[in-house]
Amino acid sequence: MMQRKRVNSSKVLSIGYDEKTRTLEVEMSNGEVFQYGGVYPEVYRQFMAAPNPSAFFDDKIAEEYSARRV
Repeated sequence: MMQRKRVNSSKVLSIGYDEKTRTLEVEMSNGEVFQYGGVYPEVYRQFMAAPNPSAFFDDKIAEEYSARRV
């Protein structure tokens, strides 16, 4: 299982990333977990540093990458 870091967000509970496979894993506050493939390391870093992770998720992740529920 991928290790995730908690973030301070109403919508997103924690974020994980595997640089080898460029896989981003997002745990939502409702307990659902989604994986997104082909995510560059810089996008992950920006997500972790975002002042509003929920807005970043909506704008840069949910709209740009296809999700796989895990």
